[in-house]
Amino acid sequence: MTRTGSTRRTFVAGTAAAGAAAALGMEAPVASAAAHTAPGTASGQSVAVLGGGVAGLTAAHELAERGFRVTLFERRALGGKARSMDVPDSAKGGRKPLPAEHGFRFIPGIYHNLPDTMRRIPFPGNAHGVWDNLVAPKEMMFARTGQEDLRLPMPGAGTPQPLTLDDIRRALTGVLGTFQRLPAREVAYFVDRLAVFLTSCQERRDNQWESVPWWTFTRAAQMSYDYQRILAVGVTRNIVATKAEEASTRTVGSLLEAFAFNALGRGADGPLDRILNAPTNEAWIDPWVAQLRSLGVEFNVGWTVREVTYAGGRVTGIQITDASGVVRTVTADHYVSALPVEHARPTWSAAMRAADPQLARCDLLRTDWMTGIQFYLTERPDIVHGHVDCIDSQWSLTAIAQAEHWPRHPFADDYGDGSVADCLSVDISEWDKPGILYGKTAKQCTRDEVAREVWAQLKAALNDTGRTVLSDSRLHSWFLDPGVSGIGTPDPRNEDELLIHPTGTFHNRPSAATKIPNFYLAGDYVAVPIDLATMEGANTSGRLAANALLDRVGSTAPRCTVTRLYSAPELDLLKNTDRLRYRIGLPNVFDLG
Repeated sequence: MTRTGSTRRTFVAGTAAAGAAAALGMEAPVASAAAHTAPGTASGQSVAVLGGGVAGLTAAHELAERGFRVTLFERRALGGKARSMDVPDSAKGGRKPLPAEHGFRFIPGIYHNLPDTMRRIPFPGNAHGVWDNLVAPKEMMFARTGQEDLRLPMPGAGTPQPLTLDDIRRALTGVLGTFQRLPAREVAYFVDRLAVFLTSCQERRDNQWESVPWWTFTRAAQMSYDYQRILAVGVTRNIVATKAEEASTRTVGSLLEAFAFNALGRGADGPLDRILNAPTNEAWIDPWVAQLRSLGVEFNVGWTVREVTYAGGRVTGIQITDASGVVRTVTADHYVSALPVEHARPTWSAAMRAADPQLARCDLLRTDWMTGIQFYLTERPDIVHGHVDCIDSQWSLTAIAQAEHWPRHPFADDYGDGSVADCLSVDISEWDKPGILYGKTAKQCTRDEVAREVWAQLKAALNDTGRTVLSDSRLHSWFLDPGVSGIGTPDPRNEDELLIHPTGTFHNRPSAATKIPNFYLAGDYVAVPIDLATMEGANTSGRLAANALLDRVGSTAPRCTVTRLYSAPELDLLKNTDRLRYRIGLPNVFDLG
């Protein structure tokens, strides 16, 4: 199909994120991509990295550049939750298999550490490595079921201007005002709540707001259905991947603050919304692994960590099952555990938890399901040039049609049997609420039922505008993340759960450096400035683990850079005032209840 204009119920929001930025003369700047090299001074010390996701690959990268002998052990496939994968038996006529993934990649401009790594990974024809494989979708859409849809143009690049709190309020009000069904008083109230958070000092954020759920902070229970779906549930389930009723205001507010400043041209590595221009392994993971091999990193894939052995105050080795099923002990000078927290915890003994209580506190961290499914279509869907957020969907669906963002060749020429024109990649964020077809939760459904249910929810959100966006006749096939098993039985399992952020989580996240002198932690659950389970958080944790190791051995090699989320200097005076108020027990000056 060719897009000829807006439907009768689709509103193009010229005063949304881009419009608000334009009104202030601002757009997001593109950061420079300076090359980074670091001489090694490790004297050949060995490091065992446990886990080959973004955190493990980052730690291996940074340590190998500094002269350490790195061996990485990965249970399934390099790239972890970030990888793409092949759909089995889907390749025909010399084409590659259809590409699938745990969930679509989203690398916003608020990320800095991950883009720095991407610039340092060579890619043929790219001046700035795989970073040049990032592309910016033109727009996004909030798809309402039975209501008006909202399309938002995404901001480009430009020069930021000075901001005041009133400027920020006007910009946020302009964005939220495009949601026509949101009452003006509720928009004003939500902006007031954001002003409270923006001017809160770090102590108040770390303590008061960490203990308050986002639902409570925004007074969602007293507001309209649209306020709840868009500003409470929509934000937390579809962006922060946790429940509004439980999610820490510190975590949600920090991310909204970063996205708001990104949209206003502040503190950005690039545009607000960025994705890769090809399947993740082609555009990023495979070149990264090739580079690490060139740095001397040794990979052992198919090896499963069973136990971290501990004696005499140190880690003495790793009990591991190799790819042939043989149990063996691996030893090294240093050990970086980069496994996801739910897989790392069973490998730590009671003695290790006693040696470092932060390991024991990791038992309090919670994970939940957020899993992808891909629908392969024989025609490109006429949806939107970017992400679509199905606000009213029972399973909190977000999606993107990928072919238009992979411009090297027509999709059908490269993948599958030649009849597939596009891949609609969908993230399922809610697995515990009933759907519309079977009245069952996603975990209670079989794989076939999950696919049919998601397809039905997508059609309910997209086919209610007077035209057919998705049709059964154009559906070629689907692929659900193989990490999900046992759904439809009493024992559903997910090998790739995601850390969630209920209140109090911040205080249980461990540091990369442990009290065990040769043992370090990396992973999206480790305490990092972004305070969210993301690829940026995983990358940052790998850098912090490398820095902790360098400090322990007294290395003279340069430390890994760690860039924090942007903080607007214009708000520093208000934050300093709030610090004084917090310490004497007073509320934030804008917190009027």
